Amino acid sequence: MASTLGFHAVARFGLGARDGEIEAASADPRAWVMAQLGDRTAPSALSDMPTGQSLAAELVRALNRGPESLQQTLKGAAREQFIAEIGARARLQIETAAPFYERLVAFWSNHFTVSIAKPALLGLAGAFEREAIRPHVTGKFAELLLAVLHHPAMLLYLDNAQSVGPRSRAGLNGKRGINENLGREVLELHTLGVDGGYGQADVEAFARMLTGWSIGGKRGGEVGAFHFYPQLHEPGAKILLGKTYAEGGEDEVERAAEDLARHPATAHHLALKFTRHFVADDPAEELVERVAERYLDSGGDLGAMAAFVAMQPEAWAQPLAKIKTPNELMISGLRALGRTPEPKAVAGSLKAMGQITFNAPSPAGWPDRAEGWVGPEALLQRADWAMAVARRIPPGPQPEQLLDRALGPAASAATRQAVERAPSSADGFALVLAAPEFQRR
Repeated sequence: MASTLGFHAVARFGLGARDGEIEAASADPRAWVMAQLGDRTAPSALSDMPTGQSLAAELVRALNRGPESLQQTLKGAAREQFIAEIGARARLQIETAAPFYERLVAFWSNHFTVSIAKPALLGLAGAFEREAIRPHVTGKFAELLLAVLHHPAMLLYLDNAQSVGPRSRAGLNGKRGINENLGREVLELHTLGVDGGYGQADVEAFARMLTGWSIGGKRGGEVGAFHFYPQLHEPGAKILLGKTYAEGGEDEVERAAEDLARHPATAHHLALKFTRHFVADDPAEELVERVAERYLDSGGDLGAMAAFVAMQPEAWAQPLAKIKTPNELMISGLRALGRTPEPKAVAGSLKAMGQITFNAPSPAGWPDRAEGWVGPEALLQRADWAMAVARRIPPGPQPEQLLDRALGPAASAATRQAVERAPSSADGFALVLAAPEFQRR
Protein backbone atom coordinates (compact mmCIF):
# COMPACT_ATOMS: atom_id res chain seq x y z
CA MET A 1 0.00 0.00 0.00
CA ALA A 2 1.33 3.43 -0.93
CA SER A 3 2.31 5.80 1.87
CA THR A 4 3.37 9.44 2.03
CA LEU A 5 6.81 8.33 3.24
CA GLY A 6 7.07 6.02 0.23
CA PHE A 7 6.32 8.97 -2.04
CA HIS A 8 8.80 11.10 -0.11
CA ALA A 9 11.52 8.50 -0.65
CA VAL A 10 11.10 8.31 -4.43
CA ALA A 11 10.66 12.08 -4.82
CA ARG A 12 13.39 13.30 -2.46
CA PHE A 13 16.03 10.60 -2.82
CA GLY A 14 14.99 9.21 -6.19
CA LEU A 15 14.04 10.77 -9.50
CA GLY A 16 10.27 10.49 -9.32
CA ALA A 17 8.05 7.44 -9.27
CA ARG A 18 7.86 4.81 -11.96
CA ASP A 19 4.82 2.54 -12.06
CA GLY A 20 4.58 0.76 -8.69
CA GLU A 21 7.64 2.47 -7.20
CA ILE A 22 5.81 4.37 -4.46
CA GLU A 23 4.26 1.11 -3.29
CA ALA A 24 7.66 -0.63 -3.36
CA ALA A 25 9.29 2.14 -1.33
CA SER A 26 6.41 2.32 1.13
CA ALA A 27 7.22 -1.06 2.69
CA ASP A 28 10.42 0.41 4.22
CA PRO A 29 11.31 3.82 2.75
CA ARG A 30 14.74 4.12 4.36
CA ALA A 31 15.72 0.59 3.35
CA TRP A 32 14.60 1.35 -0.22
CA VAL A 33 17.01 4.28 -0.28
CA MET A 34 19.91 2.50 1.39
CA ALA A 35 19.72 -0.54 -0.90
CA GLN A 36 20.85 1.62 -3.83
CA LEU A 37 24.27 2.49 -2.41
CA GLY A 38 26.09 -0.72 -3.32
CA ASP A 39 29.00 -0.89 -5.74
CA ARG A 40 27.82 -0.54 -9.33
CA THR A 41 29.44 -1.21 -12.64
CA ALA A 42 28.92 1.16 -15.55
CA PRO A 43 25.32 0.86 -16.77
CA SER A 44 24.78 -0.80 -20.14
CA ALA A 45 23.15 2.39 -21.43
CA LEU A 46 26.61 3.99 -21.34
CA SER A 47 28.68 1.04 -22.53
CA ASP A 48 28.87 2.13 -26.17
CA MET A 49 30.14 5.62 -25.43
CA PRO A 50 33.69 6.55 -26.51
CA THR A 51 36.32 7.27 -23.89
CA GLY A 52 37.27 10.75 -22.83
CA GLN A 53 40.81 10.10 -24.05
CA SER A 54 39.63 9.27 -27.58
CA LEU A 55 37.36 12.34 -27.65
CA ALA A 56 40.12 14.58 -26.32
CA ALA A 57 42.54 13.13 -28.89
CA GLU A 58 40.16 14.12 -31.69
CA LEU A 59 39.99 17.61 -30.23
CA VAL A 60 43.78 17.87 -29.92
CA ARG A 61 44.26 16.74 -33.51
CA ALA A 62 41.67 19.25 -34.71
CA LEU A 63 43.41 22.03 -32.76
CA ASN A 64 46.72 21.08 -34.32
CA ARG A 65 45.21 21.25 -37.81
CA GLY A 66 44.03 24.81 -37.23
CA PRO A 67 40.92 26.90 -36.47
CA GLU A 68 38.89 25.72 -39.46
CA SER A 69 39.36 22.05 -38.55
CA LEU A 70 38.43 22.79 -34.94
CA GLN A 71 35.20 24.48 -35.98
CA GLN A 72 34.29 21.56 -38.23
CA THR A 73 34.86 19.14 -35.35
CA LEU A 74 32.76 21.17 -32.92
CA LYS A 75 29.91 21.57 -35.39
CA GLY A 76 30.04 17.95 -36.52
CA ALA A 77 31.36 15.00 -34.51
CA ALA A 78 31.50 16.82 -31.16
CA ARG A 79 27.92 18.07 -31.46
CA GLU A 80 26.68 14.60 -32.42
CA GLN A 81 28.48 13.17 -29.40
CA PHE A 82 26.89 15.81 -27.15
CA ILE A 83 23.37 14.91 -28.29
CA ALA A 84 24.13 11.21 -27.82
CA GLU A 85 25.38 11.89 -24.28
CA ILE A 86 22.21 13.82 -23.43
CA GLY A 87 20.09 10.95 -24.68
CA ALA A 88 22.05 8.25 -22.88
CA ARG A 89 22.03 10.17 -19.60
CA ALA A 90 18.29 10.82 -19.78
CA ARG A 91 17.54 7.23 -20.71
CA LEU A 92 19.50 5.98 -17.73
CA GLN A 93 17.76 8.38 -15.34
CA ILE A 94 14.32 7.49 -16.74
CA GLU A 95 14.77 3.72 -16.72
CA THR A 96 17.04 3.09 -13.74
CA ALA A 97 15.94 0.96 -10.80
CA ALA A 98 18.55 2.77 -8.64
CA PRO A 99 17.50 6.43 -8.85
CA PHE A 100 19.25 7.44 -5.62
CA TYR A 101 22.57 6.43 -7.16
CA GLU A 102 21.78 8.45 -10.28
CA ARG A 103 20.88 11.44 -8.13
CA LEU A 104 24.30 11.18 -6.46
CA VAL A 105 25.95 11.13 -9.89
CA ALA A 106 24.05 14.27 -10.90
CA PHE A 107 24.84 16.01 -7.60
CA TRP A 108 28.59 15.44 -7.76
CA SER A 109 28.65 16.20 -11.49
CA ASN A 110 27.13 19.58 -10.69
CA HIS A 111 29.55 20.10 -7.80
CA PHE A 112 32.48 19.55 -10.16
CA THR A 113 30.92 21.37 -13.10
CA VAL A 114 32.40 21.35 -16.56
CA SER A 115 30.28 23.19 -19.09
CA ILE A 116 29.83 23.40 -22.84
CA ALA A 117 29.72 27.15 -22.32
CA LYS A 118 33.33 26.58 -23.33
CA PRO A 119 32.74 25.05 -26.80
CA ALA A 120 35.79 22.76 -26.60
CA LEU A 121 33.88 20.75 -23.97
CA LEU A 122 30.99 19.93 -26.33
CA GLY A 123 32.11 16.37 -26.95
CA LEU A 124 33.86 15.81 -23.63
CA ALA A 125 31.41 16.85 -20.90
CA GLY A 126 29.50 13.57 -20.92
CA ALA A 127 32.69 11.53 -20.76
CA PHE A 128 33.77 13.57 -17.74
CA GLU A 129 30.62 12.59 -15.84
CA ARG A 130 30.93 8.95 -16.92
CA GLU A 131 34.61 8.57 -16.09
CA ALA A 132 35.57 11.07 -13.39
CA ILE A 133 32.30 11.28 -11.42
CA ARG A 134 30.21 8.11 -11.71
CA PRO A 135 32.75 5.54 -10.43
CA HIS A 136 33.49 7.56 -7.27
CA VAL A 137 30.17 8.86 -5.88
CA THR A 138 30.10 6.33 -3.04
CA GLY A 139 33.90 6.19 -2.59
CA LYS A 140 36.39 8.53 -0.94
CA PHE A 141 36.18 12.23 -1.76
CA ALA A 142 39.95 12.46 -2.26
CA GLU A 143 39.72 9.82 -5.00
CA LEU A 144 36.87 11.71 -6.66
CA LEU A 145 38.82 14.98 -6.49
CA LEU A 146 41.90 13.44 -8.05
CA ALA A 147 39.86 11.76 -10.79
CA VAL A 148 38.38 15.17 -11.61
CA LEU A 149 41.80 16.85 -11.68
CA HIS A 150 43.23 14.18 -13.99
CA HIS A 151 40.41 14.35 -16.54
CA PRO A 152 41.06 16.24 -19.80
CA ALA A 153 37.63 17.90 -19.60
CA MET A 154 38.44 19.70 -16.34
CA LEU A 155 41.98 20.54 -17.44
CA LEU A 156 40.53 22.20 -20.54
CA TYR A 157 37.50 23.80 -18.89
CA LEU A 158 39.52 25.68 -16.29
CA ASP A 159 42.52 26.30 -18.54
CA ASN A 160 45.10 24.28 -16.65
CA ALA A 161 46.23 22.41 -19.76
CA GLN A 162 48.04 25.60 -20.88
CA SER A 163 49.34 26.68 -17.45
CA VAL A 164 53.11 27.14 -17.24
CA GLY A 165 55.17 27.79 -14.12
CA PRO A 166 57.08 31.12 -14.38
CA ARG A 167 60.34 29.49 -13.23
CA SER A 168 59.86 26.25 -15.14
CA ARG A 169 62.04 25.48 -18.15
CA ALA A 170 59.26 26.55 -20.50
CA GLY A 171 58.42 29.58 -18.38
CA LEU A 172 61.98 30.85 -18.40
CA ASN A 173 61.86 30.64 -22.20
CA GLY A 174 58.90 33.01 -22.17
CA LYS A 175 56.34 30.46 -23.37
CA ARG A 176 52.99 31.40 -21.83
CA GLY A 177 52.40 31.83 -18.10
CA ILE A 178 50.59 30.43 -15.10
CA ASN A 179 46.78 30.16 -15.01
CA GLU A 180 45.10 30.24 -11.60
CA ASN A 181 41.57 29.22 -12.63
CA LEU A 182 41.69 25.57 -11.59
CA GLY A 183 43.61 26.27 -8.40
CA ARG A 184 41.08 28.92 -7.36
CA GLU A 185 37.97 26.89 -8.15
CA VAL A 186 39.27 23.79 -6.37
CA LEU A 187 39.63 25.80 -3.18
CA GLU A 188 36.54 28.01 -3.54
CA LEU A 189 34.02 25.61 -5.07
CA HIS A 190 35.25 22.04 -4.78
CA THR A 191 36.84 21.79 -1.32
CA LEU A 192 37.15 24.51 1.34
CA GLY A 193 34.37 26.83 0.18
CA VAL A 194 34.45 30.59 -0.21
CA ASP A 195 34.65 31.08 3.58
CA GLY A 196 37.08 28.20 4.09
CA GLY A 197 40.00 30.24 5.39
CA TYR A 198 42.25 30.36 2.34
CA GLY A 199 43.78 33.46 0.73
CA GLN A 200 45.21 34.55 -2.58
CA ALA A 201 48.61 33.15 -1.62
CA ASP A 202 47.00 29.71 -1.26
CA VAL A 203 45.36 30.01 -4.68
CA GLU A 204 48.74 30.88 -6.18
CA ALA A 205 50.45 28.02 -4.38
CA PHE A 206 47.96 25.42 -5.55
CA ALA A 207 48.04 26.82 -9.09
CA ARG A 208 51.84 26.42 -9.06
CA MET A 209 51.44 22.81 -7.90
CA LEU A 210 49.08 22.20 -10.83
CA THR A 211 51.48 23.48 -13.48
CA GLY A 212 52.45 20.63 -15.77
CA TRP A 213 49.09 18.86 -15.33
CA SER A 214 47.94 18.76 -18.93
CA ILE A 215 46.94 16.56 -21.87
CA GLY A 216 49.16 14.42 -24.05
CA GLY A 217 49.87 15.74 -27.53
CA LYS A 218 52.72 17.00 -29.64
CA ARG A 219 55.05 17.54 -26.67
CA GLY A 220 54.71 13.98 -25.32
CA GLY A 221 52.38 11.45 -23.73
CA GLU A 222 49.41 9.59 -25.17
CA VAL A 223 47.34 11.97 -27.26
CA GLY A 224 44.20 13.00 -25.36
CA ALA A 225 45.20 11.35 -22.06
CA PHE A 226 46.31 13.08 -18.87
CA HIS A 227 50.02 13.83 -19.02
CA PHE A 228 52.37 15.53 -16.57
CA TYR A 229 54.97 17.76 -18.25
CA PRO A 230 57.97 18.37 -15.94
CA GLN A 231 59.20 21.16 -18.22
CA LEU A 232 56.01 23.17 -17.46
CA HIS A 233 56.00 22.55 -13.70
CA GLU A 234 56.94 25.34 -11.30
CA PRO A 235 59.92 24.07 -9.27
CA GLY A 236 60.49 24.49 -5.55
CA ALA A 237 58.52 24.08 -2.35
CA LYS A 238 54.99 25.50 -2.04
CA ILE A 239 53.12 26.64 1.07
CA LEU A 240 49.40 25.83 1.09
CA LEU A 241 47.24 26.65 4.13
CA GLY A 242 50.38 27.01 6.22
CA LYS A 243 51.85 23.63 5.28
CA THR A 244 55.02 23.35 3.22
CA TYR A 245 55.00 20.85 0.36
CA ALA A 246 58.45 19.88 -0.80
CA GLU A 247 59.17 19.83 -4.52
CA GLY A 248 57.66 16.64 -5.85
CA GLY A 249 56.42 17.21 -9.38
CA GLU A 250 53.12 15.50 -10.02
CA ASP A 251 53.00 14.16 -6.47
CA GLU A 252 52.55 17.64 -4.98
CA VAL A 253 48.93 17.86 -6.12
CA GLU A 254 48.15 14.36 -4.93
CA ARG A 255 49.46 15.13 -1.43
CA ALA A 256 47.62 18.46 -1.32
CA ALA A 257 44.37 16.88 -2.52
CA GLU A 258 44.48 14.35 0.32
CA ASP A 259 44.98 17.16 2.84
CA LEU A 260 42.21 19.29 1.32
CA ALA A 261 39.83 16.33 1.46
CA ARG A 262 40.50 15.92 5.20
CA HIS A 263 40.17 19.62 6.04
CA PRO A 264 37.28 20.59 8.41
CA ALA A 265 36.29 23.46 6.10
CA THR A 266 35.89 20.98 3.24
CA ALA A 267 33.76 18.75 5.45
CA HIS A 268 31.48 21.67 6.33
CA HIS A 269 31.28 22.92 2.74
CA LEU A 270 30.35 19.50 1.36
CA ALA A 271 27.90 18.81 4.19
CA LEU A 272 26.11 22.12 3.58
CA LYS A 273 25.78 21.50 -0.16
CA PHE A 274 24.71 17.89 0.34
CA THR A 275 22.03 18.68 2.93
CA ARG A 276 20.86 21.65 0.88
CA HIS A 277 20.29 19.27 -2.03
CA PHE A 278 18.61 16.46 -0.12
CA VAL A 279 16.87 18.17 2.81
CA ALA A 280 16.09 21.89 2.42
CA ASP A 281 17.33 25.09 0.82
CA ASP A 282 18.43 26.27 4.28
CA PRO A 283 19.31 23.15 6.29
CA ALA A 284 19.69 23.48 10.04
CA GLU A 285 23.28 24.17 11.07
CA GLU A 286 23.06 21.36 13.63
CA LEU A 287 22.35 18.88 10.81
CA VAL A 288 25.18 20.29 8.70
CA GLU A 289 27.59 19.88 11.60
CA ARG A 290 26.51 16.28 12.21
CA VAL A 291 26.99 15.41 8.55
CA ALA A 292 30.40 17.14 8.48
CA GLU A 293 31.44 15.14 11.54
CA ARG A 294 30.32 11.90 9.90
CA TYR A 295 32.30 12.80 6.78
CA LEU A 296 35.48 13.37 8.80
CA ASP A 297 34.98 10.30 10.98
CA SER A 298 34.60 8.12 7.88
CA GLY A 299 37.75 9.47 6.25
CA GLY A 300 35.79 11.35 3.59
CA ASP A 301 33.63 8.40 2.58
CA LEU A 302 30.86 9.77 0.33
CA GLY A 303 28.77 6.62 0.52
CA ALA A 304 28.83 6.80 4.32
CA MET A 305 27.83 10.46 4.17
CA ALA A 306 24.94 9.72 1.80
CA ALA A 307 23.71 6.87 4.00
CA PHE A 308 23.97 9.05 7.10
CA VAL A 309 21.89 11.86 5.56
CA ALA A 310 19.24 9.37 4.40
CA MET A 311 18.83 8.18 8.00
CA GLN A 312 18.50 11.60 9.62
CA PRO A 313 15.02 12.61 10.83
CA GLU A 314 15.34 16.04 9.17
CA ALA A 315 15.52 14.34 5.77
CA TRP A 316 12.01 12.96 6.28
CA ALA A 317 10.40 15.75 8.30
CA GLN A 318 9.48 18.23 5.56
CA PRO A 319 8.12 16.68 2.37
CA LEU A 320 8.13 18.78 -0.82
CA ALA A 321 10.69 21.20 0.62
CA LYS A 322 12.69 21.38 -2.61
CA ILE A 323 11.67 22.73 -6.02
CA LYS A 324 12.61 20.44 -8.91
CA THR A 325 15.09 21.68 -11.45
CA PRO A 326 13.92 21.47 -15.08
CA ASN A 327 15.92 18.27 -15.56
CA GLU A 328 14.40 16.72 -12.44
CA LEU A 329 10.93 17.76 -13.56
CA MET A 330 11.36 16.29 -17.03
CA ILE A 331 12.85 13.03 -15.75
CA SER A 332 10.19 12.55 -13.09
CA GLY A 333 7.46 13.16 -15.65
CA LEU A 334 8.92 10.66 -18.09
CA ARG A 335 9.44 8.07 -15.33
CA ALA A 336 5.78 8.37 -14.38
CA LEU A 337 4.73 8.08 -18.02
CA GLY A 338 7.12 5.21 -18.74
CA ARG A 339 8.40 6.99 -21.85
CA THR A 340 11.95 7.51 -23.14
CA PRO A 341 12.02 10.14 -25.92
CA GLU A 342 14.64 10.49 -28.62
CA PRO A 343 17.77 12.44 -27.60
CA LYS A 344 16.85 15.53 -29.65
CA ALA A 345 13.43 15.68 -27.97
CA VAL A 346 15.10 15.51 -24.55
CA ALA A 347 17.48 18.31 -25.53
CA GLY A 348 14.57 20.39 -26.83
CA SER A 349 12.60 20.06 -23.58
CA LEU A 350 15.58 21.05 -21.47
CA LYS A 351 16.41 24.00 -23.71
CA ALA A 352 12.81 25.22 -23.47
CA MET A 353 12.98 25.17 -19.66
CA GLY A 354 16.44 26.70 -19.41
CA GLN A 355 18.66 23.82 -18.25
CA ILE A 356 20.52 22.23 -21.12
CA THR A 357 22.54 19.26 -19.90
CA PHE A 358 26.22 20.04 -19.26
CA ASN A 359 25.64 23.75 -19.91
CA ALA A 360 25.79 25.36 -16.46
CA PRO A 361 26.45 29.09 -16.69
CA SER A 362 29.60 29.04 -14.53
CA PRO A 363 31.96 26.69 -12.66
CA ALA A 364 29.61 27.04 -9.67
CA GLY A 365 27.11 24.81 -11.49
CA TRP A 366 23.33 25.00 -11.59
CA PRO A 367 21.57 26.63 -8.60
CA ASP A 368 20.19 24.38 -5.89
CA ARG A 369 17.77 26.81 -4.26
CA ALA A 370 14.19 27.62 -5.20
CA GLU A 371 14.87 31.20 -6.30
CA GLY A 372 17.03 29.89 -9.10
CA TRP A 373 14.07 28.15 -10.75
CA VAL A 374 10.73 29.77 -9.83
CA GLY A 375 10.59 33.14 -11.59
CA PRO A 376 7.47 34.03 -13.60
CA GLU A 377 9.07 33.12 -16.94
CA ALA A 378 10.33 29.80 -15.56
CA LEU A 379 6.90 28.85 -14.25
CA LEU A 380 5.36 29.60 -17.66
CA GLN A 381 8.02 27.44 -19.34
CA ARG A 382 7.14 24.57 -17.01
CA ALA A 383 3.44 24.89 -17.75
CA ASP A 384 4.13 24.97 -21.49
CA TRP A 385 6.29 21.85 -21.17
CA ALA A 386 3.55 20.03 -19.25
CA MET A 387 0.97 20.77 -21.93
CA ALA A 388 3.34 19.87 -24.78
CA VAL A 389 4.06 16.48 -23.19
CA ALA A 390 0.39 15.88 -22.37
CA ARG A 391 -0.64 16.42 -25.98
CA ARG A 392 1.77 13.70 -27.13
CA ILE A 393 0.62 11.00 -24.72
CA PRO A 394 -0.93 8.19 -26.80
CA PRO A 395 -4.43 6.84 -25.99
CA GLY A 396 -4.51 4.39 -23.12
CA PRO A 397 -3.85 5.55 -19.55
CA GLN A 398 -6.22 7.97 -17.91
CA PRO A 399 -5.08 11.12 -16.11
CA GLU A 400 -6.24 9.68 -12.77
CA GLN A 401 -3.93 6.70 -13.30
CA LEU A 402 -0.97 8.98 -13.96
CA LEU A 403 -1.88 10.98 -10.84
CA ASP A 404 -1.84 7.85 -8.66
CA ARG A 405 1.41 6.60 -10.22
CA ALA A 406 3.23 9.91 -9.93
CA LEU A 407 1.95 11.30 -6.63
CA GLY A 408 -0.04 8.58 -4.88
CA PRO A 409 -1.15 9.75 -1.42
CA ALA A 410 0.77 13.04 -1.83
CA ALA A 411 -1.83 14.35 -4.30
CA SER A 412 -3.91 17.06 -2.64
CA ALA A 413 -7.69 17.03 -2.76
CA ALA A 414 -7.61 20.15 -4.93
CA THR A 415 -5.23 18.56 -7.44
CA ARG A 416 -7.23 15.34 -7.57
CA GLN A 417 -10.47 17.22 -8.13
CA ALA A 418 -8.93 19.39 -10.88
CA VAL A 419 -7.61 16.31 -12.71
CA GLU A 420 -10.92 14.46 -12.43
CA ARG A 421 -12.83 17.47 -13.80
CA ALA A 422 -10.41 18.24 -16.65
CA PRO A 423 -12.26 18.83 -19.94
CA SER A 424 -9.95 16.46 -21.87
CA SER A 425 -7.36 13.77 -21.24
CA ALA A 426 -4.60 16.08 -22.42
CA ASP A 427 -5.71 18.75 -19.96
CA GLY A 428 -5.83 16.16 -17.20
CA PHE A 429 -2.32 14.92 -17.93
CA ALA A 430 -1.01 18.51 -18.05
CA LEU A 431 -2.61 19.24 -14.68
CA VAL A 432 -0.77 16.29 -13.15
CA LEU A 433 2.60 17.39 -14.52
CA ALA A 434 2.00 21.02 -13.55
CA ALA A 435 0.58 20.24 -10.10
CA PRO A 436 2.32 22.03 -7.21
CA GLU A 437 3.08 18.68 -5.57
CA PHE A 438 4.67 17.35 -8.74
CA GLN A 439 6.84 20.44 -9.15
CA ARG A 440 8.50 19.79 -5.81
CA ARG A 441 10.38 16.95 -4.16
